[in-house]
Amino acid sequence: MTLLSVNLNKIAVLRNSRGGNEPDMARAAVTCIEAGCGGITVHPRPDLRHVRPDDVRALAAILRGRVEYNIEGNPFAAPRGAYPGLLALAREVRPTQVTLVPDSDGQITSDHGFDLAQDAQRLRPLVAELRELGCRVSLFVDPGATGFEHAVAIGVQRVEIYTGPYAHAFAEGDAKEQLELCVETARRAQQAGLAVNAGHDLSQANLGTLRVAIPGLAEVSIGHALIGEALYEGLAATVRKYLQILR
Repeated sequence: MTLLSVNLNKIAVLRNSRGGNEPDMARAAVTCIEAGCGGITVHPRPDLRHVRPDDVRALAAILRGRVEYNIEGNPFAAPRGAYPGLLALAREVRPTQVTLVPDSDGQITSDHGFDLAQDAQRLRPLVAELRELGCRVSLFVDPGATGFEHAVAIGVQRVEIYTGPYAHAFAEGDAKEQLELCVETARRAQQAGLAVNAGHDLSQANLGTLRVAIPGLAEVSIGHALIGEALYEGLAATVRKYLQILR
């Protein structure tokens, strides 16, 4: 079964908007785990807009030995203030997986992947260090990406397909072209020897179609839609609905 990793960034956004510790990140993580999710995802950013380094550390203690821990981020973003950098956090907490994403500070959310041919050599020493820490390494890639042999050559084990364009097309009522692009990208990555994850704007409405179309889909990371849906139906109930779709 495809693993569901729940992204908790939006829980942190709500907490930070008021200050204090509510809603509680740890309680949200435990609720998702008890509902059956297989992983927790966070994407700490240098501007601390949602998940903060202390959250990353606290969640590591809760998740260890229970579910997978996936930390996303730009490995080239310099440390500043309370943000020590993505690799420094990985050294501290040794997550199951680190998903490298080429986002900049000004982006509201991640909206593009790496150019594997162009970026591979710059990523090589970072991937090597993460592998030495025992972390599985995944790269965020665009639908239609090529050059997966470059990712394999530097030790990458997975790619995460950016599904934002697919989700947008699905909402517009015609996802055929974007779905085929995701499927072909997954096929090329798998043929190169990489496992395939998917994420961004996935929801209960569009997840099932994608899951059926991509054989062997290893993992989906879902946050924004899942947390939004949970406002109406409850967090545990929403996680269980996603798991039912993935089954």
